[in-house]
Formats: sequence, C-alpha cells, structure tokens
Amino acid sequence: MRAIHVTEFGGPEVLRLVEVPEPRPEPGRLLIDVSAAGVNYADTHAVEDSYLSRTTLPMIPGGEVVGRTEDGRRVVALADNYGGYAEKASVLEDLAIDVPDAVSDGQALALIVQGLTAWHLLRTSGRMAAGESVVVHAAAGGTGSLAVQLAKTFGAGRVIATASTPEKRELALSLGADVAVDGDADGLKDRLTEANGGRKVDVVLEMTGGPVFEESLAALAPFGRLVTYGMASRQAPQPVHAAQLMGRSRAVVGFWLMHAVARPGMYREPMAELLDMVGDGRLSPQVGGVYPLSDAARAHEDLRARRTVGKLVLDTSR
Repeated sequence: MRAIHVTEFGGPEVLRLVEVPEPRPEPGRLLIDVSAAGVNYADTHAVEDSYLSRTTLPMIPGGEVVGRTEDGRRVVALADNYGGYAEKASVLEDLAIDVPDAVSDGQALALIVQGLTAWHLLRTSGRMAAGESVVVHAAAGGTGSLAVQLAKTFGAGRVIATASTPEKRELALSLGADVAVDGDADGLKDRLTEANGGRKVDVVLEMTGGPVFEESLAALAPFGRLVTYGMASRQAPQPVHAAQLMGRSRAVVGFWLMHAVARPGMYREPMAELLDMVGDGRLSPQVGGVYPLSDAARAHEDLRARRTVGKLVLDTSR
C-alpha cells in the first residue's frame, strides 16, 4: 500500500510517499480502508520528535482516519499508534465511531481530534459558564473555528477571536465571534481587554505558547482560566509562579486529548453530541484544504506557515 513513511526526524522534507506492507489483522483492532486522513498541528511536532509523547522511527504519521471497515461500516477513528497517512490503517475497535450519512469525511475528521478538543477545552478544562467571556486564539484554525461556534452554543456572553490576517478574522466573525482582533503578541493583553469592553476576560483557549501565553495570562480576570493545549510557536513561556495565580485568583490548566480518550464519558459521548450538531446544522466544521496523499509535505508546510484555515485533509486516492 502507499503511505507516508518517515525514517529521520525533521520538517516537512522528511515526509516521503513509499510502498509499505499493509497492516495485519489483530485481535481488538479494525482494519480500515482509509478514504481520507486528517492533518493536525501535532503531526508537525511528531515528525520532528518534539511532541508530548516521544516518537520512534520508522513511522507513518497521522492520528485520525475515516474510511470503511472490512464489513462495510463507515467509521472515523483515532489511530492510537499513528499510521493514518496511508491507504490502510489499523485502529482499536474502541476508538472507531460510526459516521452518519449526513456527515462528510472531512467533517468527521474535523471532529475526532479538533472537535473533541474544543468541546473539552470549554466543558472539561475551561469550565465555561453561561455569560462568561471566552478568548479563542487561532480562531480560523481547525480547533479554533469549532471552539468559536461551540462557545456561542454553550452560552458564552462574549466570544473574542484572534487570528493573524483580516481574512481569518472575518471567517471567525462569520462563525459567531462577537469581535476579532490581531493575534500578535505585541499589545495582545490590551487588545483583549478592549475587545471585552475594558474588562479582563474569563476564559482563554491558548495554543501558541511563548509571549502569547504570557499576554493571555495577564488578560485574565479574577477567577479566570487559561487553558493551554499547544505550543505552535515552538517557544516556551516564562515560568508561572504561584504568586501570579494567587494574586488574581487565576488558573492555568493544561489539556491533552489523549488523557480524555480512555475515560468513561469523555470520548464517545461528546463525539455523539458533535456529530448530532453537524447533522442538524448547529455546527459547521470548516474543511480548509484537501491535499493528495503525495502532497503531505506541502500540507505540513502550509500549516506551519499559517497559510491555512479549518481542517486539512489528505485524500488517499491521490
């Protein structure tokens, strides 16, 4: 079968399309004829071995697939040991979820990592309450574009989006954000406060790291929560000391989806809700680009250069 095979750590240049043996059937696992694979920012970390979990070589990247099982079910699934950038993938049965006819492949892929992440950022880690202000960084991206919509649906009083270009800010506004501002770190605290009517904000969903993290923390109101779930800038923020949190009764909460997957009620149940919301039109996943499998490197290049919006998908038929 064709697959993207990585034999050395590095950037997009290490992603090469080759022929590899098909995965073998194993007890408790499903073989999927992959119609499409999702691309996540975490994949760019995995191929350079800079992610939370260490990567071993050789590897086939990709943590999410949609396709058909051997008995004809159409499912979307997490690939627990990577392997998604391929024509076939082996996944745990427990991680495969049936996809309704009303949901497209790209929409399903947008939900299985980024949709679940957005749901948990707001519900589980951010503990967003009705009427609170919510800042969504990278609001035109895969997770951000869903978080904007979910925050409004869940009753946020004000959703403040950040994005790097006027076009991306317009997209965030079209998805329901009340205001959209430039996400550059310089002066970000003041822009967020101004966007919230001169008041500090209640919840921040942050995945950039570095100075953006620090400015976001400074923008938090008393009892505010900053949920950090990425480090797209590849810059670590300055250490956070207890006095900084106690002084304004603020909280910093980390989130990684893998910790939710195996816990009862934290995987299938939110996915069922998200799929229902897509099916009845309350949630609109943004599929921002479909690349041939052979162009996986270009997808990573575009993602790292912030040229993309929404969910990126690899078409395994090309």
